[in-house]
Amino acid sequence: MVQRKSDSLIVEADEAVKAEPKRTVRGDSVRKSAKERAAEIRKARGGMDMEEIDRYKIDQTAVPPDWSYEWKRKTLLGKEDPSYEVNLARGGWEPVPVDRHPEMMPAGYKGHTIELDGMVLMERPKELTEEAQGIEKRRARAQVLAKEAQLYDTPDGTLPRDADARTKPRISKSIERMSIPNE
Repeated sequence: MVQRKSDSLIVEADEAVKAEPKRTVRGDSVRKSAKERAAEIRKARGGMDMEEIDRYKIDQTAVPPDWSYEWKRKTLLGKEDPSYEVNLARGGWEPVPVDRHPEMMPAGYKGHTIELDGMVLMERPKELTEEAQGIEKRRARAQVLAKEAQLYDTPDGTLPRDADARTKPRISKSIERMSIPNE
């Protein structure tokens, strides 16, 4: 039988496989550690459905007391926005150093900040965040009051809308839990 060069490579490979020591069946301790690791991963992810996972969820127990964490935009379409970064700094936001939460980045990561999909994890004192939230609530309330005033007010020389129950606007406000349909 004539042996071609490619056939000899296959024969050599077969002989190398035969020469390898057979792998032993793994012991119970290895299986146990694999099951424990799988349980840890499932717990961290909250399940196996990757579509359901909130990639930006921040474990509030990891946030230092009296500080707040938020994800802020680092890049948009691959470009940084210096004016936005200046506004963040004026608002008291600073990047969270990666050495505080190394588990949030892959092993061997060389950067100094925690980044994900063009976002960077930032921090500032909690009292500044609470002040900003209060300002946002006051602005939102002022907008609602302005629209209500527009509905109730009438132009000069016309009857006020509260003169007749038929012309008075009815505004109902409520805060309710939204129902989420089961699919």
